[in-house]
Amino acid sequence: MTIESQLPAGLQGPVAERLQAAATDQVARRIWDRDGTLWAPQGTPELTDRLGWLDIAERLAPELEDLAAFGAEVREAGITDAVLLGMGGSSLGPEVLRRSFGDGEIRLHVLDSTHPDAIRATRDALDLDKTLFIVSSKSGGTIETMSQFKYFHSLQSGGAHYVAVTDPGTSLAKLGAEHGFRRVFENDPEIGGRYSVLSYFGLVPAAIAGYDVGAVVATALEAMEACKAEQGNPGLELGAALGELALRGRDKLTFIVDEPLESFGLWAEQLVAESTGKEARGILPIADEPLVPAAEYGDDRVFLHVSTGDVEVTGKVGELVAAGHPVFTVDADGPADLGRIFFLSEFATAVAGWALGINPFDQPNVQEAKDNTKRVLDEGSPELDDGDLDALLSALAPPRYLAIMAYVPYSGAVEAGAARRRERVVREHHVATTFGYGPRFLHSTGQFHKGGPAVGAFLQIVDEPQQDLEVPGEPYTFGTLIRAQADGDLQTLRSHGLDAVRAGREIL
Repeated sequence: MTIESQLPAGLQGPVAERLQAAATDQVARRIWDRDGTLWAPQGTPELTDRLGWLDIAERLAPELEDLAAFGAEVREAGITDAVLLGMGGSSLGPEVLRRSFGDGEIRLHVLDSTHPDAIRATRDALDLDKTLFIVSSKSGGTIETMSQFKYFHSLQSGGAHYVAVTDPGTSLAKLGAEHGFRRVFENDPEIGGRYSVLSYFGLVPAAIAGYDVGAVVATALEAMEACKAEQGNPGLELGAALGELALRGRDKLTFIVDEPLESFGLWAEQLVAESTGKEARGILPIADEPLVPAAEYGDDRVFLHVSTGDVEVTGKVGELVAAGHPVFTVDADGPADLGRIFFLSEFATAVAGWALGINPFDQPNVQEAKDNTKRVLDEGSPELDDGDLDALLSALAPPRYLAIMAYVPYSGAVEAGAARRRERVVREHHVATTFGYGPRFLHSTGQFHKGGPAVGAFLQIVDEPQQDLEVPGEPYTFGTLIRAQADGDLQTLRSHGLDAVRAGREIL
């Protein structure tokens, strides 16, 4: 298992020095020894108790037969659709698996929106008597997930139509027992959400859908063994290089991913952004940005190509190398190889945290937006000025970036409009761009927005739902919840002195 690195001459020396420092500091061995002092002083919270991801694939390998049997049990019960209710680490890995594997023996839907129109569209696509809901939350109390559960449970109350994935002893685990859920899967609590794709949080939805979970775990085990080496360790080499390049201003990690794995960036965004974007430093992941001529990119870019052999894409990557951009290439064979790429990415991110001098397992700014959402729900939405979009865009130049944050329902038209806007911005201003649905991105790149380098410009897109939906047992509706999340985040960004404007979806 190797990674091809193509670096311009001026960056080869610094990266080699960083790799030598990693060998001197015994970084790989200390990660496997769970030595938290690699990242922060002894006793730092959310550190040594967040390293269960290192061997979870190995520990769950004996459970694969049971997972397959459970999937068969669900199908034999006449279930045709499974809906995952979750956010962030609970939803993004399953979404990548869903898009990469395609239709399984059961249709898997991933719902990580609080927009009433998105929830209604999911509801209308289902026969609730043939649907299994996977309620997935590490904490057991995620407001979006539990609001979704309350809504669907009011329509389908049969316990056999529900499965929970959560940490031991959470309120969700107790809820599952009280309501007679078909099963409650209790995950290793020493795994943070963004590192949990190879745990029950990723494998349970995949097994229910009928995907080849055994093949995914097998390739993850291969990467696990490769990342134990002191020499020729692909995760160590990639992470050390990305950390060093970020310190030298190449901190916009741009993913170029071949089919059928093109959705990989959705998961990688959260892993990289939430792990590294803090203390005014970090690596900003750029996913699904339209490719433009190599000369249009700023000198803050580094590219990671996940290659399945697309000749046309490989040619464009060659142009990036020729233009002096650093490029790393990881070969992949198909969906089963996601296990290998997931683990490689996790290990590399942990190493990059060492290079950057930050703790890659905490998320100090995520709670801030949650608190502002709660305040808006309690006190009502304030009057917020939309801001000046033209002024925001005219001020863009590297190393700045533009983040488009759309609190609207999933839509191919929205995504196409965002892609056109992003391409135009890259060509005209040579800056990196991101796109995310709200509130999904709050559990992903949101940490980087507030905790990373203060060079972001933020375009928030909002709309009015066609029809609101009640959240049973709560004083708020889904419409008020998503608007509170949008209002709370806009206020949070502005309180950090960041440029943030609001507009309707018609601008895309």
